[in-house]
Amino acid sequence: MGAWSGEPFGNDAAADWASELDSLTDWGAVRAALTAAAGVPDLDADAASCAIAAAETVAHGIGKPTQNDAYTDSVHSFVERAGRPDDMLVALAISGLAAATSAGSELTELWEEDDPEEWRTANEALRDALERA
Repeated sequence: MGAWSGEPFGNDAAADWASELDSLTDWGAVRAALTAAAGVPDLDADAASCAIAAAETVAHGIGKPTQNDAYTDSVHSFVERAGRPDDMLVALAISGLAAATSAGSELTELWEEDDPEEWRTANEALRDALERA
């Protein structure tokens, strides 16, 4: 899995996805990552990691980030260029996050074998931030 924390950008797939934001100026890639996850009952681990990272990016866009560290530097720069996400993207972020953390998600299965409480706590904080938008 290549994870060092349960935070949204605490794994290789999410960190790689975030680096792609460096050249982007709109929410298209974020929307694509969330759309690829939303409603998928058996999401693979990398797609789930990217969806969670995309949801955190939306949280940054609405001024309610749950992770602020060196791993989110590209997110800050992206949000400055892209502006605030619309309400439809916030709703999609909630749906994508739900799929990524569902019982059928491969990422959920992997975390259940490791330290699920840290991961669950981080995702609950993200869900709460998005729902307060």
